[in-house]
Amino acid sequence: MVFGEKYFEAINNILEKIHTTQARNIEKSAKLMATAIHDGNLVHVFGSAHSAIPVMEVFPRYGSFIASKGSFHPLLNPRLLWSTVIGAGGVKDLLWIERVEGYIENFLDEQDMKSGDVLLVFSHGGLNAAPVESAMYANKHGLSVVAVTSMENQKVSEPTHSSGKKLSDVADIVIDNCAPSEDAVVKMDGLSEKICPSTTIAIITILQLLMAQVAGELLKMGEKLDVFVSPNIAEIPLSHNKEIFAKYSHILAQHARRK
Repeated sequence: MVFGEKYFEAINNILEKIHTTQARNIEKSAKLMATAIHDGNLVHVFGSAHSAIPVMEVFPRYGSFIASKGSFHPLLNPRLLWSTVIGAGGVKDLLWIERVEGYIENFLDEQDMKSGDVLLVFSHGGLNAAPVESAMYANKHGLSVVAVTSMENQKVSEPTHSSGKKLSDVADIVIDNCAPSEDAVVKMDGLSEKICPSTTIAIITILQLLMAQVAGELLKMGEKLDVFVSPNIAEIPLSHNKEIFAKYSHILAQHARRK
């Protein structure tokens, strides 16, 4: 696996850099999120295109969890995902929509985001309208914002949003995904461009580090966590996850009643 080793080495270097340089911001973010959840608030999680992958991981995912009064809350917009490569719902549509200013506000208006909540935003580039305006929307409505982005890209790229802002400019805490601006990490003889993107593994790792840390903080607060469990575990009744969904629905309903 001579060629594959190049990717393995590059990914290990990125993960080690996350571990050694981002631990403080991850811990700080986790305490913020745990406090919000403990107080009956939501931690909304947003990303577009491939940055929506951690949004799908946060809940409901085997090993994910909810607390008694609060929870992580995935914000998925089908228009900010691609369902095919060419044609309606394809990549070109997505790449256009996530750059359109004003679009994301209409989506977030329907998401019951309240003061005291937290918004966790994933965006490698941190320049498009969708992530930048989601953070600006959260700022406006009294939410704390945690951004996971490439600080290398934030440093070398000019802002593209009309406000002149990048995602890192409008976040309370920034976690560097430690991936290179170009994302791809493998240089091959015979190719001028690098191949094999790195950010998916980086951002999923950061998400799971956050979730583990949040769970630990909540347990220290005396919270009882309900875990969404794989049906492959024989001793867990089939009704278990149905009960988790019911409790999650109750959390959202209670949150919606708050002024």
